[in-house]
Amino acid sequence: MKYEIVASGSSGNALILNDVVMVDIGVPFKKVAPYLHQLQLVLLTHIHGDHFNKATIKRLAAERPSLRFVCQSHLVAPLVECGVRKWNIDVCTDDIGLLYCCCSLLCFSLEHDVLNCGYKISFDTETVVYATDTVSLPDLPNCDYYFVESNYKNLDELAERVRAKTENGEYVYEKRVAENHMSEEYIINWLVRNGKPSSLHVFLHEHREKEK
Repeated sequence: MKYEIVASGSSGNALILNDVVMVDIGVPFKKVAPYLHQLQLVLLTHIHGDHFNKATIKRLAAERPSLRFVCQSHLVAPLVECGVRKWNIDVCTDDIGLLYCCCSLLCFSLEHDVLNCGYKISFDTETVVYATDTVSLPDLPNCDYYFVESNYKNLDELAERVRAKTENGEYVYEKRVAENHMSEEYIINWLVRNGKPSSLHVFLHEHREKEK
């Protein structure tokens, strides 16, 4: 399977699968413009701006008026406000799958500080899981690709980051990280339980300190 991580992290998120499926669109339009004419589906997870860039969605809807968007019900109104035609929006639920010519998919709700979901996307011979911005995952065994978050190593490492920034009088983003994000320790254990020997694991949202 072909994939391209357009962006990952607090500055923006977008993943392209097989040139035709985009998962999240939290980046400026110029970053997705190269994929504009091949895209068939855009899957959206939640309303935060690093996953849901309203200006980019508005322009994408204008330039590709037949493009289909997939989301849970809570994102329908924000998409319509961005200019997406309501009949171009397919609403997914945790118990009903969707079938397209390029893939089939299921969504699953995730715990976050806003309504959020992940996706299990099945192409002809390979299956992909995408999940970020959550503290836990349901079991999703025997998939070929896992695009999952790893925001910090473990609670001890996170506590040290909080301590160091507090002593320096810096803004401590990390104080809320453990409430809304998965650690490398958690996700490795989850991958061992769910993955198969041939599975590819791609960590997203890895923490990087901003340059001063």
